[in-house]
Amino acid sequence: MSSKHFTPAATIREVAEDAGVSVMTVSNVLRGRGRVGEETRRRVLDAVQRQGYRPNLTARALVERKAPTLALMLSCITNPFYPEFTLAANLCALKHERHLLVCNTDHEADRGTTFLQQVAGSLSDGVLVANYGDLPIEDLRALQRRGIPVVISVWELPDEPPGIACVTFDAKGAARIAVKHLIELGHRRIGAIIGSPKNGIHSARLAGYREVMREAKIRRVAADERFTEDSYDGGYQAATDLLSSRPDLTALFVSNDLPALGVLNAASDLGYAVPSDLSVVSITDIVPASQSRPGLTTVAIPTAELAEKGIDLLIDLMNGKATDTTVVHTSPPELVIRGSTAAPAGS
Repeated sequence: MSSKHFTPAATIREVAEDAGVSVMTVSNVLRGRGRVGEETRRRVLDAVQRQGYRPNLTARALVERKAPTLALMLSCITNPFYPEFTLAANLCALKHERHLLVCNTDHEADRGTTFLQQVAGSLSDGVLVANYGDLPIEDLRALQRRGIPVVISVWELPDEPPGIACVTFDAKGAARIAVKHLIELGHRRIGAIIGSPKNGIHSARLAGYREVMREAKIRRVAADERFTEDSYDGGYQAATDLLSSRPDLTALFVSNDLPALGVLNAASDLGYAVPSDLSVVSITDIVPASQSRPGLTTVAIPTAELAEKGIDLLIDLMNGKATDTTVVHTSPPELVIRGSTAAPAGS
């Protein structure tokens, strides 16, 4: 049996001895503080490379009483929206010299609560919640009362702030854009598939759909709506049920891209040709929306902006430059027309 030899990590004192400087000088160079000459700085960095030194982030956090990480809570990492959001958030965090600790709640509120109790204020200085839907908002307010900075990103109700610092976009407006697109194409028999309960996280999107239908004086009945999980399977099952019972529908508004992709496949399995028999429009513009066949017409929300402004707001909150009730708005949603929508047959 072979054995592996592990070389102990170099210490900051060994780096200082190698460079012929004090430990404080090494610390100042690595953290960009103090007045250090260029020649000394280069000598220290060369010694760091020779020694293979890596700073002990845990020790630094204990000394400075400041964690090098930020906590990020996601609802479901398998939803393509969240990796896109996380990538943008991580890049922004790195600009602030922070790393992300990611918790995937997988739609389990208890998992999120446990994560907050164990991580917030100890392993991380602040918490960014990418979507609060699976977590009791009172848990977040409890963190606030403990003095822990909390930011909700992807807040969908700009006119109804949560009393917690948040980054918001106009979800209702996005739904209005989507449904108006269908109406402008000539559709009048329009159903809706909503990826949450009626009063759930997509309630603003539902309100936008209903509002535009009412304004256009298009008769809407409860039988034309389905409420499901915000997932591919949820969209597939809801579309199968809705189209089987309401075959006269010529278009569907879906509250999110992932269930909309399920809708496209369900329609195909039921014998519908998209878009000649059925138009489908959604909200978000995740990467797979452009890769489906046909491509999914959707209303793009500013995903990267939501993530970046969420991190920036959290840092501002930690530095006293924002308050627990600060609301940051993002760019308006924009319609992206692809192959899943067209005028109804015979129009």
